[in-house]
Amino acid sequence: MVSEKSAFVLDKLQRWFSGAGKVVVAGIGNPLRMDDFVGMKVVQGLRGKVDLDRVLLIECETVPESYLQEIVDFGPAHVLLIDAAVMGQKAGTVRLVKPEQLVNFPAFSTHMLPLRVFYEYLVRTVSAKVMLLLIEPETTEFGEGLSDVVLKAADEVERVLLQCFA
Repeated sequence: MVSEKSAFVLDKLQRWFSGAGKVVVAGIGNPLRMDDFVGMKVVQGLRGKVDLDRVLLIECETVPESYLQEIVDFGPAHVLLIDAAVMGQKAGTVRLVKPEQLVNFPAFSTHMLPLRVFYEYLVRTVSAKVMLLLIEPETTEFGEGLSDVVLKAADEVERVLLQCFA
């Protein structure tokens, strides 16, 4: 069960995707940094469950810029980037952020290089609505596997996305 705050965000996500044509869901994260893997986990959970003519699933790992041309070529109406971010919230908290809000948003990526440059370039390059879904990690220590609370959040995000794409 996700928090009430996260449930509100996921409801907002459903409204954002309402009536969308082609969409891209890109999971960002490092599989060797525990909860940092959450974006990739969500995308992996969607594999085999969505119409691939309508939904492009991308496992970006830590290099989303490597997939920019693939995103452009797909011609999406909506692009959702999923990543772990330390926001000072309770672990497993889900936030939906527009890329232009990153300048003032009190969060930083768990990756070594800031991803804001990629988001800004994507917004300018693709004629699509772009949104960032951030999940607060419990730990980004070296290791594999998600913490229980972040795994529950990932499962809930996956469930909501499957409803959006049904």
